[in-house]
Amino acid sequence: MATFRLEIVTAERMVFSEDVSAVIAWGVEGQLGILPHHAPLMTMLQSGDLMIRKDKEEEYLAISGGFLEVRPDKVIILADACERADEIDIARAEEAKKRAQETMKAAPLGVDAAAAEAALRRSLARLKAAEKRRRRPHPLV
Repeated sequence: MATFRLEIVTAERMVFSEDVSAVIAWGVEGQLGILPHHAPLMTMLQSGDLMIRKDKEEEYLAISGGFLEVRPDKVIILADACERADEIDIARAEEAKKRAQETMKAAPLGVDAAAAEAALRRSLARLKAAEKRRRRPHPLV
């Protein structure tokens, strides 16, 4: 099976660096899939869940925006923030979601509403990645 190198980097750390067979991410114009031998591409990413397929196993991460670049030799994701599904504190993500929803109700228009909407997207991405992880038993369990 053909693979490509995927590197996911944040300002704090290298989150992921392995050979994979597919990546599905949320670009600014919708979801996009990257397979081996994909044409060169550069796009902005929005907050969302990121699926990585490796050896017929899927891994989910939550990403809070950034950039994705497809190069001939690898794919690089420069993320604002990124967490593996097993690193996500679900209770904290639920609290962040509630706070963002309350802020959006209190300030329906303006800067606060835009920031609350971005926070809501981030918390929903974290919850979605964690939920997908919980639905699948870990291959080592």
